[in-house]
Amino acid sequence: MNGMEKDRQSTVIITGASSGVGLQAAKALAQRGWHVIMACRDLDKTEKAAQTVEMPQDSYRIMQIDLASLESVRQFVNNFRARGKSLNALVCNAAIYMPLIKEPLRSPEGYELTVATNHLGHFLLCNLLLEDLKKSQSVEPRLVILGTVTHNPDELGGKIPPRPNLGDFKGFAEGFKEPISMIDGNKFEPVKAYKDSKVCNVLTMRELHRRYHESTGITFSSLYPGCVATTPLFRNHYPLFQKLFPLFQKYITKGFVSEELSGERVAEVVADPEYSQSGIYWSWGNRQKKDGKSFGQKVSPEARDDEKAARMWDLSAKLVGLA
Repeated sequence: MNGMEKDRQSTVIITGASSGVGLQAAKALAQRGWHVIMACRDLDKTEKAAQTVEMPQDSYRIMQIDLASLESVRQFVNNFRARGKSLNALVCNAAIYMPLIKEPLRSPEGYELTVATNHLGHFLLCNLLLEDLKKSQSVEPRLVILGTVTHNPDELGGKIPPRPNLGDFKGFAEGFKEPISMIDGNKFEPVKAYKDSKVCNVLTMRELHRRYHESTGITFSSLYPGCVATTPLFRNHYPLFQKLFPLFQKYITKGFVSEELSGERVAEVVADPEYSQSGIYWSWGNRQKKDGKSFGQKVSPEARDDEKAARMWDLSAKLVGLA
């Protein structure tokens, strides 16, 4: 590939691309001819993963980011811009889930680690890279945030307690530092912290759409690619859960989706013309529809609350130093 062809290549940044859905999405987009920036914490692990799935050497670049650290997010953006490449798409995929911890872990800024990583780091990254996406030479730049069925108590997969609840954002309003660890200001619950962070992801997508779609032409969307029961997201769960959960999803709920298929679905939402509608939460259904077709799914009552979206935005902007 000569220099001019390389310049014309579409570029996508994918966070958490060292394993699971992110890695498979990186592979699928590389196969479509995209240049993939694999934004990850562990560079060696990511390099080995890229080689394992046989991504061509010139199809990707690995760049360091720790989404829990706001300083690391800013440094990543500076490092990306220093390369002088245009940006055509951003995929916010990285997430941590620590269901067994008893006490909250903290980010470098002192915020509870799950929400800091899954929501606040991505919130800052999205806001900083809006400029780059706006200048994209592609007809239609896209920003995609991964969702999950567990954000939505209206869905079967979201009915299992504890259910997400952001309350009136008391935790965010009070600075979200020790001793506060939950967005609603209540007692620490690690599973709820994860679900709360995913509600914030959907609110972020919807608020980005409301604020910026018309003026920038950027397509903002989320997706639930199906239950990827083998993903390393569950690496901090009981070993027995890790063994039984995929079998349960395959044979009982019929919700199981392979990492490869989920990565392909992310790539479609990033690259294919039929996903050009902004403000949509794409889903293939919790029971994998037989025709395999995606559809725009209604998000949870909390995630479609416009007042909550505005309050989440203002308080998050303050917490990450954008206000």
